[in-house]
Amino acid sequence: MTNPDITALLRAYDDNLRSAAEVRGTDDVRRHGPLWLATYPDRGFVTYADLDGAEGEAVDELIAYAIEWFRDHSTVPFFEWKTRGHDLPADLPDRLVARGFVAEEVESVMVGEAAGCVADVALPDGVTIRRLDASAPDLVGDIERMMDMQAEVFGQRFGDSAQTAERVRSEGDAFQLWVAEADGQVVTAGRLDVVPGTEFAGVWGGSTRPEWRGRGIYRALTAERARAALTQGVRYLHSDSTEYSRPILERSGLVKVTITTPYIWTRPTG
Repeated sequence: MTNPDITALLRAYDDNLRSAAEVRGTDDVRRHGPLWLATYPDRGFVTYADLDGAEGEAVDELIAYAIEWFRDHSTVPFFEWKTRGHDLPADLPDRLVARGFVAEEVESVMVGEAAGCVADVALPDGVTIRRLDASAPDLVGDIERMMDMQAEVFGQRFGDSAQTAERVRSEGDAFQLWVAEADGQVVTAGRLDVVPGTEFAGVWGGSTRPEWRGRGIYRALTAERARAALTQGVRYLHSDSTEYSRPILERSGLVKVTITTPYIWTRPTG
C-alpha cells in the first residue's frame, strides 16, 4: 500500500468540510466576516475556513463579536469555537482563553480514502453486524438499545431515540446507524453521516463495550460503513478521534491530518 498524501488529504478536508458543511442541520446561521455562527437548540457553534489573515486586535474583535452575538441574541447556555492545529494565527488559543473560553480535549482529525478502509475482518463467534434502517421492525427500540450502550461507554447520553429514528427515516442513506450484536446485546455501534455536496462522509459515535474491545469488531464496523459510503459516491471518510480511538481508525486506513480543539464559552450565571 502506498503512503497517503497527508497534505492532499488535509487540503481536501479544508476545501470540503469547513464553513457551510459544518453548520448544516440548522437554519439559524449568521455570517460575520470569516465567521459562521450557528445556533442549535442546546448550543452555539463557531467555525470558519480561515480567519482571512486576521491577527492581534482583529482577532480579538472577532472573538468579542461571537461572545456578544450568542450572549445577547440567543439563549444557548454555551457555544463552541472550533479550532484546528494548522490554522493561523498561532496565538488564537491564548486569545480565546483570555476571553474566558475553556479548552476541551484535543482530538485528532482523521481522514482517509473510503476505498482503503474496506477490508474483510473476521468477527468473533456469535457477533453479527447490521444497519438500523427504516425497515427495522422496532427501529426506535433498536436505537434505544444502541444509545444505552453508548451512554454506558461515554458516561453520558447523547440524543433522543425517537428523533434519531425520524432522521433515519427522512434522510435515508445519508444518515446510517450500524451496530454489532451478540446474543441480542449491542456490543459496538457507530454511524455514517454523508456530507451533502462533498466527497466526504463522517464516521462518528464509535463505541464498544469494554469486554468486547481488541477483537476487531469496531474495525469490521468501520469497513462496513466504508462499503456503504462508496455506494453513495463518497471518496473520503473523516472523524475527530480521541487518543484511544485514533489507533483503531489508523488500522482501518485513516490518517491524522491535523488536530482540533473545542474552546467553550459558557454563559455566566446570576
